Amino acid sequence: MGILPVALLLIVWETGARLTAASGDTFFPPFSDVLAELLALLRSGVLAENFLASLVRVMAGFLAGSVIGVLVGTAMGWHRFIDNALGPIISLLYPIPALGWLPLMMLWIGINELLPIAIIFICSFFPVCYTTASGIKNVDRKLVRAARSLGASDLRILASVVFPMALPAIFTGLRLEAGMAWRVIIAAEMVAIPTGIGALLMKAESLIRVDTIIACLMVLSIMCFLFERIFLLAENRLTSNWS
Repeated sequence: MGILPVALLLIVWETGARLTAASGDTFFPPFSDVLAELLALLRSGVLAENFLASLVRVMAGFLAGSVIGVLVGTAMGWHRFIDNALGPIISLLYPIPALGWLPLMMLWIGINELLPIAIIFICSFFPVCYTTASGIKNVDRKLVRAARSLGASDLRILASVVFPMALPAIFTGLRLEAGMAWRVIIAAEMVAIPTGIGALLMKAESLIRVDTIIACLMVLSIMCFLFERIFLLAENRLTSNWS
């Protein structure tokens, strides 16, 4: 049933684009033309080259931001002193959009491969840190006291009781930011980087290639969906036997 709305959208898109093309509008290409352009970009290697550049940046920035975000968030959720020390700083910096750091990062880092990775790191770190800390704090303290009364050490309690119980909250942050990382990398590449899907979008805009623009947006949409879906499947696999 989920395929039906997509199929209807494509039919309406193709029909509407054909009708507008008959009236002389060339800025709304049919789906078939966009698909043909997508295949042409794949055959020429242009799409693969730019997509790989974006993928490497997303994976590097997201992995680093997520790992450090989980570690810092766990420390904040488990130790009140660390939470009191870092909590106000995280609360002040978290609301700043990741792209808001771009001008400052361009001055500090320069326009190079490290720039988009740093932006993705910022995009991933703060939300993952926040959701992890919240998940750790919301674990039922009765379970912690019960484990401690049985002689378990704090490290054992954290690893075997608290962290597993906080996994749904952690995965929520990871899932949301996995898709957001692709949205941010596109914007960063459009502004400052000469390669990647975002840069390809800007080149297509300068050449007035609407079909190329829509093809790139389709790739972006698919990658956002796949990344979010991967974390959803991982969460279900890890927590499916808890009920």
